[in-house]
Amino acid sequence: MGKLDRKMELKQVYKEVKIEGGIYVITNKQNGKKFVGSTRNFKTLNGTKFTLETGTHTNRILQEEWQQFGKDAFEIEQVETLKTSENQYVDEKKELEKLLNKWMEQLQPFGTKGYHTKKE
Repeated sequence: MGKLDRKMELKQVYKEVKIEGGIYVITNKQNGKKFVGSTRNFKTLNGTKFTLETGTHTNRILQEEWQQFGKDAFEIEQVETLKTSENQYVDEKKELEKLLNKWMEQLQPFGTKGYHTKKE
């Protein structure tokens, strides 16, 4: 098999790899506080980790504690995968928002339990 054939084959495999999104939770194992987030692609979690390691994460409190406790004090887990629909009219963003709201309601990651502020 030539190099070009192999390259085309790899491109095809890449296209077929399903992009999975959903809800993830970052837990501070020292104090139990949680950050709940959503992503359209779980592969971007490495980017989230990178922003925390470089001090540029948008959640200031989470960022401060990441620097205070160190990365080993935190666990990042995927808690629910967004079910992909064959229906092209399904709004992925809205579906993610619904899932996020469900997990926020369930975990209540506010105040001493998390890194979010409650919306009034």
